[in-house]
Amino acid sequence: MSILSRMAVLAAAALVACSPGEPAAGAPAVQSGPDSGRREVALFAGGCFWSVEANFEAMPGVVSAVSGFAGGTVANPTYDQVVRGGTGHLEAVQVTFDPARISYRQLVDRFWRTIDPTDPDGQFCDQGATYATAVFATPAQSGIARASRAAAVAVIGADRFTTPVRPVARFWPAEAYHQDFARLNPVRYGGYSRFCGREARLRAVWGR
Repeated sequence: MSILSRMAVLAAAALVACSPGEPAAGAPAVQSGPDSGRREVALFAGGCFWSVEANFEAMPGVVSAVSGFAGGTVANPTYDQVVRGGTGHLEAVQVTFDPARISYRQLVDRFWRTIDPTDPDGQFCDQGATYATAVFATPAQSGIARASRAAAVAVIGADRFTTPVRPVARFWPAEAYHQDFARLNPVRYGGYSRFCGREARLRAVWGR
């Protein structure tokens, strides 16, 4: 979906999608339970990074989830550059987690259930190359990610499942006003999510 098209759709709903009008300061995700002090990083692209970030921040063992961009060719891109197209980036979220409290496999398994992997062109009301989905995996993570994908494919069907596992790419954080948007702006984000039909579509895809 182009910038102008998306603005028109969201204006009709009196909302703003992944393009907030007023900057909001970020804040760390709340963690519960004992912290082992160990840290690993995972990278996911699942459409609007607000939603991906919110989904992972809610998981015990996740230390932080940062919205940004990955997979492109332009260094340190801005949000405006990415959504205009031509940089090759996807909206992505870098997840830092404590592997003693949650495994990489659990994160990937969770990721599939929060996206529509049958849509190769975007997610929900956010359409276009920027909103394509992917798991960006390191060499050490690749086998785990592919095994998780195979399990998800068994549910959806190989002919419908389009989200790939890609080699890990450089991650660039988005501007501060995008960070923790769903948590800091619950009314605006809730309206956006409902308008985009996320839950209804996820139920249709995953049967939940």
